[in-house]
Amino acid sequence: MTDKSEKGILFICIENSSRSQMAEGFAKALGLNASSAGTFPSSQVNPLVIQAMMEEGIDISSYKPKLVTEEMVEKAALAVLTDATLEEALPKKIRKKMGKKLVVWSISDPQGQPIEAIRLIRDHIRREVNELVEKEKVRKTVSF
Repeated sequence: MTDKSEKGILFICIENSSRSQMAEGFAKALGLNASSAGTFPSSQVNPLVIQAMMEEGIDISSYKPKLVTEEMVEKAALAVLTDATLEEALPKKIRKKMGKKLVVWSISDPQGQPIEAIRLIRDHIRREVNELVEKEKVRKTVSF
């Protein structure tokens, strides 16, 4: 069980409809305080992403895309960009607040991809989340 007052991980992607939602789902499944947001949020989570996560026993069907805000970044112990190109898409104020708590991944965008490709991306995200958790536990820079 997570303590909501505990700082968590904020996963950020473009539309907050696929990559960051999967990362949030995997992190929450590990019992972590996690959230996600996007620079240009979609109106809904990608249905094929929901399906791919359900195959792993993780239900993200109630998740909603959100716009990343300064407040979200301030409250996060760690901000994870799913793609390096996102850094430039973020407003300067938000980039400045990320500082040392920024982690950048390089994950393919599943938008418009078939379920088979989304499964591969899902598995890549699972590995990244697990690796991130292990690194942070060792470094003890994030309170889990």
